Amino acid sequence: MKILHTSDWHLGHKLYGRQRHKEFSAFLHWLIATINKQHIDALLVAGDIFDSQTPSNSILSLYYHFLSAVSKSCCRHIIITGGNHDSPTLLNAPQELLSSLDIHVTGRVPDNIDDEIIILHDRAGKPELMVLAVPYLRDRDIRTTTADESIDDKQLKLLTGICDHYAQICRLAIEKQERLATNVPIIATGHLFCRGGKTTGKDGVRDLYVGNLVQVGLDCFPEIIDYLALGHLHTAQKVAGQDNRRYSGAPLAMSFQDAGEQKYVILVDLKTNPTITEIPVPHFQQIKSLHGSLNAILSALHSLKQQDESILLEIDYSGERLVDDLQEQIYSAVEGSQLEVLRIRNKRIYDHVLQQDTEIKSLDELSPEQVFLQCMNTHQIPDDQQQELLTNFARVLEMLSDNETKHVVRP
Repeated sequence: MKILHTSDWHLGHKLYGRQRHKEFSAFLHWLIATINKQHIDALLVAGDIFDSQTPSNSILSLYYHFLSAVSKSCCRHIIITGGNHDSPTLLNAPQELLSSLDIHVTGRVPDNIDDEIIILHDRAGKPELMVLAVPYLRDRDIRTTTADESIDDKQLKLLTGICDHYAQICRLAIEKQERLATNVPIIATGHLFCRGGKTTGKDGVRDLYVGNLVQVGLDCFPEIIDYLALGHLHTAQKVAGQDNRRYSGAPLAMSFQDAGEQKYVILVDLKTNPTITEIPVPHFQQIKSLHGSLNAILSALHSLKQQDESILLEIDYSGERLVDDLQEQIYSAVEGSQLEVLRIRNKRIYDHVLQQDTEIKSLDELSPEQVFLQCMNTHQIPDDQQQELLTNFARVLEMLSDNETKHVVRP
């Protein structure tokens, strides 16, 4: 049996406000072609299907057209689990309808944890794979709050809650195996931050848990799991060097910082022991970041212009000379080409205005937590109070995220 593991599509994601619909469409078409070419039996999507809890109608249409196309392909099963960016309500809404097409969706932790266990059958109706479809585990799903608990207590409860969830579902999986009287392979999903995982600058990864300190160790996942399909980190990687514990990473660059990184989907062949193969994802849109002096930037723009290709650009001027008309010169240099400048940062102007080395940052460069931290520093909040306030702020953000879709009405 062949499984394709992917995650963190972030459909609807924008680069400095620019829509990326063509890139998402191109990726999903490529994914369908790859499924057919590799004769994939099951597709696993480990969270963050959407970038926002309120995706646009055009993005929803893209998603449902993809599911429809895959259901008609050689792929017999689709398993989708929710991530921290996803609306559990939105994902779960068509759950019963999609299940009739062998598309299994787990947007949030169900009332009965047994519902997270999905047994996939071969064409003859025999069990061939057990999937522990664990979605992003929200704070309220895995711990109870008590009065006067310390930050350390909260972190320990969160970590314990995550590990207990996997321990419980694996015990149930063993019981099901015994009732089936067959040791079918077990695959588990997850959307979390494993200790030692790599991130890239501003790749869009949000801290998942209150206090931003909870990172899960590999010992949290029982050994009966034959393959662990993870989402959340955008760089494809093994967990603690284990070949069968992996992040597939995001298939598209989420920022200019990871634009040059090769992206992958992961092919898992379960004929005997899991055989793992990384399948490179093509670059559907060139994205480049240019740095340096004005002459260096203009020279690079001239070279890129000769390629006559669509390229999205971020410009970071760091020359010694103060250039007041930097934007005008850059826009003039790309005029009449397929080069599209999304952002220009003129550090010398910033330094000149501030008369110091402090770097101004626009809101689109800062996370909500960073803005809150800057506010605390501006108001000279003592360091010993900042962590508690930051923890409470993170909890408020999560509560807002969880409640956001309750007021959303879609046709």
